[in-house]
Amino acid sequence: MRAVLVPVKSFSRAKLRLAGALDASERRVLAQDLASRVLLAARPLPVYVACDDREVAEWAEQRGAKVLWTPGLGLSGAVASGVTSLRADGYDLAIVSHADLPLVTSYEGVGTEGTVTLVPDRRLDGTNVAAVPTAAGFRFSYGAGSFTRHLAEARRTGHAPRVLYDWSLATDLDLPADLALVR
Repeated sequence: MRAVLVPVKSFSRAKLRLAGALDASERRVLAQDLASRVLLAARPLPVYVACDDREVAEWAEQRGAKVLWTPGLGLSGAVASGVTSLRADGYDLAIVSHADLPLVTSYEGVGTEGTVTLVPDRRLDGTNVAAVPTAAGFRFSYGAGSFTRHLAEARRTGHAPRVLYDWSLATDLDLPADLALVR
């Protein structure tokens, strides 16, 4: 059984690297719109949202997602905690997706049982989506260079990583120049 895990930070603190192009109100609306798109694309799979913000928790519940409260864990810790929760709920595979993918339409074909599937960002630096067996003991390490670290981690856990290059999943919004891709 598969489920999608989406870590979502506070909408008011999201997308700070876009401050040169968007004001606080625009960044907030953008972050919420992007996260809504990701949750919609996850259907019909069950969706879990890892967060530490009450507004995000309420937003996620209104959209039918199960909320995993992960205060103070940071991105990697929140994802690890979320994968543990999915395993406890009986899921064999966690599809972990960032919440800022403007072109995502589906997670169909992402991840197969017993395999680690990694979707790098278009710069081949970050990991936008990772499908991992919940029992693998996979150690998440987000931030600059995470794709390379996640490839090594897949091998450490005994899984030959499958790399999926998919433009709709590789396109994220991190820098002001990225906005041109979706305008």
